[in-house]
Amino acid sequence: MSLVKKFQEDGNVDAHENEVIGESANVSLKRSENIIEVKGVTKVYDGVTVLDNLSLGIKRGQFVTLLGPSGCGKTTLLRCIAGFETPTEGEIYISGVPITDVPPFKRPVNTVFQKYALFPHLNVFKNVAFGLKLKKISDPTAKKGVRKYTKAEIEEKVNNALKLVGLEDYGHRDVNSLSGGQQQRVAIARAIVCEPQVLLLDEPLGALDLKMRKEMQIELKKMHERLGITFIFVTHDQEEALTMSDIVVVMNDGAIQQVAWPKKIYDEPSNAFVADFIGESNIFTGVMTKDFVITILNKSLKCVDKGFEKNEKVDVVVRPEDIIITESHGNGQFDGEVLSTVFKGTYYEMEVLASDYEFTVQSQKEFKQGSKVSLEIEPDNIHIMKKRLTINKYIGKVVAENAVEFCGGTFEIPTTDYEVGDEVIVYVPFTAVELTDDEEDGVIGANVTQSVYRGTYFQVQVFTDSDDDFYIDTSDEWDMDDRVGIKIDASQVRLERYSPEEEKSNEEEQK
Repeated sequence: MSLVKKFQEDGNVDAHENEVIGESANVSLKRSENIIEVKGVTKVYDGVTVLDNLSLGIKRGQFVTLLGPSGCGKTTLLRCIAGFETPTEGEIYISGVPITDVPPFKRPVNTVFQKYALFPHLNVFKNVAFGLKLKKISDPTAKKGVRKYTKAEIEEKVNNALKLVGLEDYGHRDVNSLSGGQQQRVAIARAIVCEPQVLLLDEPLGALDLKMRKEMQIELKKMHERLGITFIFVTHDQEEALTMSDIVVVMNDGAIQQVAWPKKIYDEPSNAFVADFIGESNIFTGVMTKDFVITILNKSLKCVDKGFEKNEKVDVVVRPEDIIITESHGNGQFDGEVLSTVFKGTYYEMEVLASDYEFTVQSQKEFKQGSKVSLEIEPDNIHIMKKRLTINKYIGKVVAENAVEFCGGTFEIPTTDYEVGDEVIVYVPFTAVELTDDEEDGVIGANVTQSVYRGTYFQVQVFTDSDDDFYIDTSDEWDMDDRVGIKIDASQVRLERYSPEEEKSNEEEQK
């Protein structure tokens, strides 16, 4: 029997076998620290890209959380690892073995779902034992070299699993008589009883109340430490991710935004999306005047960052708890007025209008609404990030003397020096895009996927029906999933002749 086939049948390989499988799969002979490798995975549903050329490595024994808003692709990625979905492109490896086309029941993983999927006609013991009764194990003394577990073996394994989740006396109970938290533990016991290499958890705490969620967060973390296997956990709850994880993978629009341990994700977000999604943030557009000097809201402040181009536009993040608030003496970095105050249990959260920006400030000292205050930001509390994008860029085609087709629509844009049929690069500034309440009033339709307050304006991201992104700077606030139309101010648009070779070379240089 080939070792790859053996893996597909029982999911068990030893270190030596893993190296041989690696050789047959044309991967490194060295045993990788990563138990899971996702390489260039793309998933497309009905023309919409849900995962976009995504790559990720997960180390053995880690508690990894896939975190992001609804529709970002985190559950789709989990389902691809589990085998419930097949990637449109790319490969997935477990312990160095390619498993992209291996069916779910032959992968060394088990999944705990949000709705638990327990069998209502079976008691707790039989629910947990179900997978064991179907599983075959290697046995040289058996006729075909494999056999099923004996009744005694099943009983021992089920009782051990129930003890691990704190339900050792619940085997005889009807699952319908259990609380939500107890049902979740049964689902976890059923998943771990077959001794998977990886446990996948798809928002398993979503059906629980707040108190039970917090209790189960602690229980899951302890369970992970006892089992020592790899956990991959999906959630949209930022606090949950920061509390439980060894590593957090922040996702948006089918792409990974940042991979880091929780404290780094919070203290050093890689971009404005991560900063806005993880906790409260004050996000500014700034100018890096020179090394260690940043200009925001027309004020020059000292910082600890360097290595940017002179006068380079950057994104700036300051956490609310890192702003020092005092009574105003008229000579602070930012002087303003408290607009509102809310008590949050251990601190007060205040909205302060200063320099035409609504700062969010958290302090243990309360300042009443209407109070005149000064705000100070120390250099090491200013986090500076390169801008991911400064202009919208698309490939289009000239279709008339004054019209260009791109992103699934035809826009009236002067096309001097270009002929009908020419391919062009279309540069659309963020301020050139107008969103309309009624999509019929626009040239193309889209959905709002993100809105970040930048002080004097909102930066909005929309996802079009043609699978394209637009970024817009606007004074209007839009809600997530709002359906909108898109218009473009032709006077701000710039065209360049498109050369595939030059474009490929530019992309390689940027990488």
